Amino acid sequence: MTGALKELCAVQNPDGGWPYHRSSSWTEPTVFALLALASEGELYSPPVANALKWLKANQKPDGGFAPKRLVEESTWVTALVLLLPNDMLAQLDGVRALNWLLSKTGRELDWVQRLRAAMMSGRIQQNGPEGWPWFPDTAAWVAPTAFAILALRKARKHDARTEIRERIQQGQEFLMSRVCQDGGWNHGSTKALGYESASYPETTGLALLALGDLPANRVLRCLDRAEQHLQFCRSAEAASWLRLGLLAHRRPLGTAAVAAKHPASVPELVLSSIVRQAIGGNGIFEA
Repeated sequence: MTGALKELCAVQNPDGGWPYHRSSSWTEPTVFALLALASEGELYSPPVANALKWLKANQKPDGGFAPKRLVEESTWVTALVLLLPNDMLAQLDGVRALNWLLSKTGRELDWVQRLRAAMMSGRIQQNGPEGWPWFPDTAAWVAPTAFAILALRKARKHDARTEIRERIQQGQEFLMSRVCQDGGWNHGSTKALGYESASYPETTGLALLALGDLPANRVLRCLDRAEQHLQFCRSAEAASWLRLGLLAHRRPLGTAAVAAKHPASVPELVLSSIVRQAIGGNGIFEA
């Protein structure tokens, strides 16, 4: 086990889950920790077994997963769990989790949501492609849609349902409909209160990762914007997502983002490890 993984395992909580920093266990950092362990071939070690027990106890009756034990409702983190290797996912109820994810969509088609969007942007929003929300029965956003696409692309390798392919296409078109004027992505809106919205580095990288199998000519200006973000990025997490997004489209990384902060949280630490694996040709998010 590498030094980075030993550092990661040292902050695992006694209940088997991982915290963001040093506190109670949450689903997101726990899944990220498992992804890092899996990328190094650690599939059956005690830390993995304990984490999977924690996740299994956290799965809800509807098949989804909540952000932590005390939250009763399944949310977007279900897509994260579905990114786990099949050997790990086999110890959970992956089929019900996948069906939960397929059953969810944003609520932009609801007339209240459309009225609110019109008041914020100054234009009527027509029915468009469907994305995924952070929480059920709310509007779709860029990040949960990107994670759902990544999860469904993985599921597509062993599940040939037409619904999976169609939802991937819908999600990718949703992302393309949310490109900001500068070529990147923010959390969801391209225009608010009459002003064009600026993109953010982390969501730009994540969206590009989820669009890794689109033709290059559809995302050229988005890739250019990602490279610009990477030059000035000071967030370790954002820099990792940008690198993964660029690698998904075979863009060279150069020497940008050398001044990014050292990883401080579990997701930041894990993403840095995943980037190193992707640079070496072992990308866990490949289409």
